[in-house]
Amino acid sequence: MDFLMSFVIGLCLSWILIKTFHIIPRSKANHKKLPPGPKPFPVIGNLLELGDKPHKSLTELAKVHGPIMTLKLGRVTTIVISSANTAKEVLQTHDRLLSNRTIPDAVRAHKHDEFGLPWIPNISSQWRNLRKICNGQLFSNPALDANQDIRRKKVQELLAETRQSSLTGEAVDIGRAAFKTTLNMLSNTILSVDLADPNSDSARKFKEIVWNMMKEIGKPNLADYFPVLKKFDPQGIRQRLTVNFGMVMDLFDRMISERLHLRKVSGSITNRNSDMLDTLLNISEENSEKMDKTTMKHFFLDLFGAGTDTTAATLEWAMAELLHNPKALSKAKTELEQVIGKHNPVEESDIARLPYLQAVVRETFRLHPVTPLLLPRKAEADVEINGYIIPKGAQVLVNAWAIGRDPSLWENANSFMPERFLGSEIDVKGRNFQLIPFGGGRRICPGLPLAIRVLHLMLGSLIHTFDWKLEDGVERGDMNMEEKFGITLHLAHPLRAVPIQV
Repeated sequence: MDFLMSFVIGLCLSWILIKTFHIIPRSKANHKKLPPGPKPFPVIGNLLELGDKPHKSLTELAKVHGPIMTLKLGRVTTIVISSANTAKEVLQTHDRLLSNRTIPDAVRAHKHDEFGLPWIPNISSQWRNLRKICNGQLFSNPALDANQDIRRKKVQELLAETRQSSLTGEAVDIGRAAFKTTLNMLSNTILSVDLADPNSDSARKFKEIVWNMMKEIGKPNLADYFPVLKKFDPQGIRQRLTVNFGMVMDLFDRMISERLHLRKVSGSITNRNSDMLDTLLNISEENSEKMDKTTMKHFFLDLFGAGTDTTAATLEWAMAELLHNPKALSKAKTELEQVIGKHNPVEESDIARLPYLQAVVRETFRLHPVTPLLLPRKAEADVEINGYIIPKGAQVLVNAWAIGRDPSLWENANSFMPERFLGSEIDVKGRNFQLIPFGGGRRICPGLPLAIRVLHLMLGSLIHTFDWKLEDGVERGDMNMEEKFGITLHLAHPLRAVPIQV
């Protein structure tokens, strides 16, 4: 059932319920000075104004109503932030009161909202424990240094497969190749196995499940706009996610049980390298309140869901922009050749000596933040920003896409110009609010350090090892750079390019 049909049915259901049960919309914030915004229609509010690319629609609305504005999305009061200064107010100044989440109905599948790190309240001991584990033991520099051989090996496998394509003249689907490589990097780091082995039916199925999960979570869901519809799940999104989550959870459950059995065998750990699963099991044995099997499975679900799709999408956007801008591609290749040497492999330790490659990645983040509206936040109390009140319970969206293209911040804001970051101290670590692809404040993405390493390593390796041309002789001026909106922002038409061995 497409979204338009679902929307019409949901609208009818909502109106029937309102009439039947006398659910009369009443604003608890009428007496408060809400930010300005477009006038809402009865019942549906401003939903029709979102379109199929809400990040763009909201950017245009912000030009009329300002960098902080109010929309009524169905029954949900939503505050949209569209400038770096107001983003700083949300992500830093008032972070304590604005860092919990509005929970999408979809992620309630398997009670993921009660265990998933992005969704649980930041005042809970569970959230603090998981953040400490991420920052101190999983994504710290020593931990990432310890498993960089895994990433090196998986990139070499990517290059070997790409080399085969170069011999046959076959085009590479960049997004899928990046997804497979990232998935295997993560699965080896976490579980010491390849979950995207092309020779394994179960691995191919797992890959499809991850894609389906991200697709379902990214769909507009009527139950999020009309809470009275949650019990009906009118589009079946939560039901389908329950199935997909269940299959992944079952896989994790089996692998955790197998590892627990292996750990009972004398010498089983000392005979192999310890992975993330071993680290978490060690924590669980020391204190089961910090980490139990259920928490572990939900944590892995977050890592695989968020860590694969976002990284693959960013890599695809970076390659698309470089092929669309051959001068930038030439500069990046020249830098790699001069710093590393023509036939030497790119290593993670080289990244600090490759300022132009770093600039390419930052410029890609600026133009194409893969979570363009970040994850939704929720006001825990009334908060005043710029003289307006964000009312308690309101949903808060930060339009990172709009901020990245703000002409008052960026010269030629819609152009791909990596040079703007050469010599610049602006980074993506949540300290510079004009560039926030990973969010900011206490809810900043904990996997940021790993994502940065993986992106530079994969992108640098692909453009250093091969020349590239578009499939079927397509010229760069004819490239389709349209976006497809979801929980992550993808190219509407997958990038296919032919590698040429250098």
